[in-house]
Amino acid sequence: LALINGTHLMCAIAALALSDIASLCEHAVIATAMSIDAAKATGTFLDDRIHAARGQSGQRTVAETIRKLLEGSEILSSHAEDDPRVQDPYSFRCAPQVLGASMEAIARVTGVVQAELGAVTDNPLVFSEEDDIISGGNFHGMPLAIAMDELRISICHIAGIAERRIEWLLSGRDIHNELPPFLAKNAGVESGLMIAQYTAAACCAELRTLSMPASVSNISTSAGIEDYNSMGATAGFMLRQSIELCKQVIAIELLVSSDALDFYAPLQSGAGVENMRAKVRSLVPERNSDRSPSPDIAKIVKLI
Repeated sequence: LALINGTHLMCAIAALALSDIASLCEHAVIATAMSIDAAKATGTFLDDRIHAARGQSGQRTVAETIRKLLEGSEILSSHAEDDPRVQDPYSFRCAPQVLGASMEAIARVTGVVQAELGAVTDNPLVFSEEDDIISGGNFHGMPLAIAMDELRISICHIAGIAERRIEWLLSGRDIHNELPPFLAKNAGVESGLMIAQYTAAACCAELRTLSMPASVSNISTSAGIEDYNSMGATAGFMLRQSIELCKQVIAIELLVSSDALDFYAPLQSGAGVENMRAKVRSLVPERNSDRSPSPDIAKIVKLI
């Protein structure tokens, strides 16, 4: 029993998920920077004094990373003087706060998983020096179940705020940039990337459902002896689904922001943003007329 009774399955799921989430977070921050320039957002909300004043390390790190990605942006400097926009939508202005909080939560969970990878979770435990075999509860998966619940909540926020930026870039509501509705090349005749936003919204709807905690869904088994279970494996399976859905949303933001930046040519964004746009364009050619966004999104997902 000791050889098979432990947290091995859920620990493996969590460890592999964290590897994928690290790449997901990196691309989410880059996509945010791309959208900031694509929307001609002010950039003043990235001022380090704002983030130092709050003292949240994740928030400050995200803001610093975005500043570096946008460094040297011709688009940002083109509207810096007498910028009519004072406050951008929350999905832009509060991106460091939201992404920073999510990434701090992910960092906390990483510590839990690292500890569990080196933990003894067998049951019973064999203490050879004392010649003892003792039944205990180290097999219980609650530390990992709660950790993976927290990961899904964080992923839901990363995708959710990205979807709001996607919608803003496609809405045509912003009078301070030159973007046509849905980024259609022939507005009013073509639908542009309208359906891509539908896809992002659908992914976020699923993510909200998946963010509900699995660890509170106890079911008693074994005639009431095993009367409080972690549902950690369920939390892990839901986490895998969440990661794939979030990848779709970030891929859509990369696609939309890349297309939006095309409208500002010959102005260039920062080197970090242009590097990612070049990667996207190596997979997805510039869209000169309507085509299905599905193959384009699938290609960018593989990049993430």
